[in-house]
Amino acid sequence: MDDWPAKFADLLEAVATRIRAMTVDRVARVITIASLALPLLVLLALAVVFFFMTLHGALSIPLGSSGGFGVIGGLFAVAGAFVWTRRIRSSEDDT
Repeated sequence: MDDWPAKFADLLEAVATRIRAMTVDRVARVITIASLALPLLVLLALAVVFFFMTLHGALSIPLGSSGGFGVIGGLFAVAGAFVWTRRIRSSEDDT
């Protein structure tokens, strides 16, 4: 019976370790992933904006500004039509 306080302390430590592993460690992993993904998404969005600015600049030399916007708009229309043909139809759309 003398060893009961040590066993109880070990039990409390094991419970605290398990709870920490189930909560804090998972949250720390999510925070790490989010803190790495956010700057990556910002840089990706910036790259996409610069790509379209460069594409418009390159197209506006031979076609003019309106022609450059027209070609980019046409590319978006073609891409949208392609995605529209590949959409998944639900059973409600078939009626």
